[in-house]
Amino acid sequence: MKQYNVGIIGATGMVGQRFATLLENHPWFNVKVLAASSRSAGQTYEQVAGSRWKMAVPMPESMKDMVLLDAAADIEKIAGMVDFCFCAVDMKKDEIKALEEAYAKAECPIVSNNSAHRFTPDVPMVVPEINPEHIEIIKAQRERLGTKKGFIAVKSNCSIQSYVPALHPLRKFGIKNVLACTYQAISGAGKNFETWPEMVDNLIPFIGGEEEKSEQEPLKVWGEIKGNEIVNASSPSITTQCLRVPVSDGHTAAVFVSFENKPSKEEILGLWADFKGVPQELELPSAPKQFIHYFEEDNRPQAKLDRNLEGGMAVSAGRLREDSQYDYKFVCLSHNTLRGAAGGAVLLAELLAAKGYFD
Repeated sequence: MKQYNVGIIGATGMVGQRFATLLENHPWFNVKVLAASSRSAGQTYEQVAGSRWKMAVPMPESMKDMVLLDAAADIEKIAGMVDFCFCAVDMKKDEIKALEEAYAKAECPIVSNNSAHRFTPDVPMVVPEINPEHIEIIKAQRERLGTKKGFIAVKSNCSIQSYVPALHPLRKFGIKNVLACTYQAISGAGKNFETWPEMVDNLIPFIGGEEEKSEQEPLKVWGEIKGNEIVNASSPSITTQCLRVPVSDGHTAAVFVSFENKPSKEEILGLWADFKGVPQELELPSAPKQFIHYFEEDNRPQAKLDRNLEGGMAVSAGRLREDSQYDYKFVCLSHNTLRGAAGGAVLLAELLAAKGYFD
């Protein structure tokens, strides 16, 4: 595979740090640029992020002495140094939208972890195993932006990546209603227990904006391209509650689902076991070999035991059983900063690279 030079915009935050660790030895992507706010620009990565490094593995040696560029002021310079950039900035939504469009118009493709462009009609929001065909909308987006190479592609919200993969192969039975309660790790807020001691022995029953994202984003993922935009699916009806829990990493979802044509438990388990997507067919470097792992034990999946399955890129499921009000209920788990954030964006970039979108 061709080698690509890449940048990390927002390199000093938690997701930016995760990008750094995932890209350290990536077989296709070579990190050439790290960028952050104007406050950090001109200093080395180690000077800025060393004292607040939150990853379990050390800062990549190859990046320690890289001088941070200004994410906003150095767009043209960065665009000339890389084939594309990952973006994980902490800014207001309107500012993020403008920044990412500025990079795209400078002919620097952006693979974003941010939510700002998730509902821009011609920006693909992709879970690579589920809706890889949505990247075809990039042609229309380039026409709108007036670019030859530049575009924006985004990954979905971290919480839906725990339960939407398990629902996806069951759509053939006509999913009517979904209730999903998510129990989300503190790293999803960019925190650990040292920086958020209030979360120890605590649970917060509200995460701003999360329930709206969890109810609406699956409908875009399951939508279809019509003309120059992605049109959301009209069903199923999804309702959610999202809680912050004292877990370092790993989002768990308790899912209840009703069908037009109720499948058997054996049919569901068979579809989960056989579920493969384009990343598995193409053997993309970050793709899990088995996308959904089902546990027969009543007390699994558990965040501490199962979040790192297949490098944190697999989804775990368990406790599938019939329900008195819905047809079935089950539990799912995904690693929120790997599959749900930086890892999911890296997998999306691998898909885009394999399909020639950075060339």
